[in-house]
Amino acid sequence: MEGASASQAQPAASNPTQRLTDLGQRRTYLGMAWRRFRRNKLAMLGLAVLVLMIVFALCAGLISQYITGFALSDQNLMNAYQPIGAENHLLGTDDVGRDVATRLAYGARVSLGVAGLAVLGAMTIGVTVGLMAGYHGGVIDSLAMRFVDIMLSIPTLFLLLLVATLFTLNALALAGLIAAVAWVTLSRLIRGEVIAAKNRDYVDAARVVGAKNTRIIFRHILPNVAPVVIVWASLAVPALILTEASLSFLGLGIQPPDPSWGNMLSNAQRVWSRSTSLVVLPGLAIYITVFAINLMGNGLRDALDPRLTD
Repeated sequence: MEGASASQAQPAASNPTQRLTDLGQRRTYLGMAWRRFRRNKLAMLGLAVLVLMIVFALCAGLISQYITGFALSDQNLMNAYQPIGAENHLLGTDDVGRDVATRLAYGARVSLGVAGLAVLGAMTIGVTVGLMAGYHGGVIDSLAMRFVDIMLSIPTLFLLLLVATLFTLNALALAGLIAAVAWVTLSRLIRGEVIAAKNRDYVDAARVVGAKNTRIIFRHILPNVAPVVIVWASLAVPALILTEASLSFLGLGIQPPDPSWGNMLSNAQRVWSRSTSLVVLPGLAIYITVFAINLMGNGLRDALDPRLTD
């Protein structure tokens, strides 16, 4: 009896050591991934450009106050269609004399903010559904995956246009709407990873020492599927930026006078023959941001690939 008790106590006693070993392995893995990412010059370039865009968006108020000297609402019809490099207007003015640089900065805040909130919402829903379906299986898995199949069978843009037509959307509501349709592909990815992970040795060991399902899911399985989530998010953000821009361009997203890169393009299409810069500048902002995030996402995907070694 004493030998049996000792053998049962041994896994529990060694549990802290095992935890430290797992933590060390995870830190080593993340360290190697970061080194691989840093060696990827294009990925680092993408990261640098993205950081600059985020700073540009966060500092919109400071740019308006100290650099351009014009508030978002300031307009002067006498100064309409000023070209790039005009006096007091570095990037010119639009059709009602509003400063384009100021509107680009505030538009960056809206476009990046909507995409960021949407990807966080989609990650929350997709990871939760994928974890529950993959780990528990059975009826939960069947119901969740049938719902995912239904969502995937509906054209995403059609669904977004339908809802946006029925309701007036602010930035937060638009982010929620995009998140509500963007999570389905992630849930399938996570489900597959969880099905593979739940039968591995470290999960079986956790069950042997009496760990509950919740602890196994969030302590042992979730950290091991996190790289999939990170890569998905980095590649999804560009698509969500384009989705927001498309809806705003069609007049169903962010409504004027609040600027976003999409509705700046929409406004410019009426007057592009008078000032092509009104089309080029927001379009270039979207292109540069999406391209930079794609470069960073590809770098993250390669860096987090477990098949690669230093």
